[in-house]
Amino acid sequence: MAEHGRETTLLRGDWLRSRAHRDWLDVQGQRLLDFSKQAAVPQGFAALDGHGRLSEDAGADTILTARMTHCYAIAALRGLPGCAPLAAHGVHALLGPLRDADHGGWHESQQAAEQKGGRKQAYLHAFVGLAASSAVVAGIEQADLLLELATEVLATRFWDQDEGVFLESFALDWSDLEAYRGANANMHSVESCLALADVTGDPVWRRRALRVVERIIHTEAGKRGHAVAEHFDPAWQLLPDYHKDRPTDDLRPYGMTPGHFVEWSHLLLKLEAALLRESGEAPDWLLDDARQLFETGMRCGWGADGSPGMLYTVDWDLEPVVHNRPHWCQAEALVAAASLWQRTGQPVYQQWYRDIWNYVDRHMIDREHGSWKQELDADQQLSADIYPGKADLYHAWQATMAPRLPLAPSMATAVAAQAESF
Repeated sequence: MAEHGRETTLLRGDWLRSRAHRDWLDVQGQRLLDFSKQAAVPQGFAALDGHGRLSEDAGADTILTARMTHCYAIAALRGLPGCAPLAAHGVHALLGPLRDADHGGWHESQQAAEQKGGRKQAYLHAFVGLAASSAVVAGIEQADLLLELATEVLATRFWDQDEGVFLESFALDWSDLEAYRGANANMHSVESCLALADVTGDPVWRRRALRVVERIIHTEAGKRGHAVAEHFDPAWQLLPDYHKDRPTDDLRPYGMTPGHFVEWSHLLLKLEAALLRESGEAPDWLLDDARQLFETGMRCGWGADGSPGMLYTVDWDLEPVVHNRPHWCQAEALVAAASLWQRTGQPVYQQWYRDIWNYVDRHMIDREHGSWKQELDADQQLSADIYPGKADLYHAWQATMAPRLPLAPSMATAVAAQAESF
């Protein structure tokens, strides 16, 4: 399948099989891990500034703590020194100060826990489930307890069997279900479900992932040429003006997010591979939808304003709204291109993979202060309109790992099976 308006040049060499390229990915991944080690605080992990420093009043953030735990657990599986203690620190924080001991589930942050405020978010709990599963595979002490608690909450509080999705958020006591249905939380729930199925051995998690994908992608995005709408009411009616006054919201921006189109793309391929691995059967449309998601996302998101890179958001006509280039959008495009290349063998995806890494190397990797620049504007200058500092390890680090792994099983399980090859 040729991308619209894109020509594929004659390619020499296969980067995914190249030892030099794989070594380069390894170096970049270890640089990211080393940079984020400074994020550990007594009650979990906190956000770093652009130089990798903590603020004087830095407090633990639960999403960051879960993501760091996931990453350092997998790094520990690879035998990288210093990573197992950080994964253990994350597990301890998630079982202790960040957990709601009164009602179950997890607080949004150390501050929310202390003030008994905030809400119980599906997005956050998906990452706790992911962290727990990775920590179990890595043999981190008490990770099995964290996994038991996380799966219970995800299955009994957030999963809605009738709707076939994970519900968005609740008050601390599990009252006050939010009158909103969101694609973003469900997208990360699919990632969590695939890992939970591998680690618990319970295929019900794959069935749940498939139901989410059927509704949000095959049905809803399928209506829109595989552009992924994200904001719905409880009856699954589109909310076209949602957050129109907050276009740079970091989790629920107005319009649509091309970076999510491509992120869904590789998740569909991983779901397909997981189902095939389990039973030898998977819906044919998973591959078709994955290809179309990538094509639509790259067409409206990559360089749509004349400057390279994947921009943040588009409107309902697929025209740019927020032109800034978040680092995670580039990372997810990389993983999607590598996954499609691995699944189909078509050169267009190898070309995309090279082009995106060339962009990241030139513009995003911060060789002066470390890590990746979290966000650039349309002129490729540093910006903090959406994401200040350098809080996130998860997206960039996974972009250095995923191209070296099979589509299934999920990352921690795959690394454990192939540890000697890294």
